[in-house]
Amino acid sequence: MYRNRRVGRLRAPMAALGAALLIAGCSSGDGDGDEPGSKISQQPKGADPFWVNPDSNAADQVAAYEKDGKKSEAEAIRKIAEYPTGEWIKPENPEEQARGFTEAADQADRTALLVLYNIPHRDCGQYSDGGAADGNAYRSFVDGVAAGIGSRSATVILEPDAVLHLVDGCTPGEFHEERYDLLNYAIGKLGGLAGTKVYLDAGNAGWGHPDQIFDPLNRAGIAQADGFSVNVSNFYTTEDSIAYGKQLSAKIGNKPFVIDTSRNGKGPYTEGDPNERWCNPPGRSLGETPTTKTADPLVDAYVWVKRPGESDGECKGGPAAGEWWPEYAMKLAEATTS
Repeated sequence: MYRNRRVGRLRAPMAALGAALLIAGCSSGDGDGDEPGSKISQQPKGADPFWVNPDSNAADQVAAYEKDGKKSEAEAIRKIAEYPTGEWIKPENPEEQARGFTEAADQADRTALLVLYNIPHRDCGQYSDGGAADGNAYRSFVDGVAAGIGSRSATVILEPDAVLHLVDGCTPGEFHEERYDLLNYAIGKLGGLAGTKVYLDAGNAGWGHPDQIFDPLNRAGIAQADGFSVNVSNFYTTEDSIAYGKQLSAKIGNKPFVIDTSRNGKGPYTEGDPNERWCNPPGRSLGETPTTKTADPLVDAYVWVKRPGESDGECKGGPAAGEWWPEYAMKLAEATTS
């Protein structure tokens, strides 16, 4: 059975606050225009309302290449650095991180894209295993994120794979009821904030059929969420993801959805070990750039939930899951035609 693995990490616990402090220096005004040098500006708000972090790993890589006189390499990585990506909230100090990201986004008149990936028994002991120690720790984590966001604008991608792994046999049955309770709690807590939208993750076009997951999504609280996400950290084409999402939406009240297009420009990898085709596959490229101007009214946005250039795990020569891998980032960028 196909399974996803992913994790996203901040480079340091203070990265969120650093981003908030740097926003004034790294993008000026509305930020809709290009800026010289390594400075990273915001995308036009009308098409892409999400915040571009000027202190991302990709932005730092652009600056490093420019400092070393590697202009072509810098321009390649700029294809990543100049677009908004998900900020994956670490378990430590979630309130501080959520506040830092949303304050920085607010100062830029944009929406922070946050990812919560801390459910207990996460990833079934694979590359991104871990998560909160128990239900109480997870609720405290969610409470911290909610307190950090406050009334500011945020879009939250909630727990990639958490529902999928209830269906595909990965998460043991004794943990199912707790997980449903925790996802309902998170949706209620975050969805109750004035400026926050919540999208519960719903797998991808390659794992199975919507008939297998729509009832678990209902039990997890999808009715109270703003929608669901598909293709997180995966490579299925936007066309296939739209088809999967629309089939699923029809079963859960025509809920809208978002698609992770961060690395799906050339579709999924079809060679090598079938159990690890998802992990740092070669020959992939960036997909559609983030936007709310999509090909279907049910698709709220194309988003880069997975941060391109960060490893899926220690496979195919990659570093630990979530670590920045400049060589892989360069391959993604160079393979991207637009």
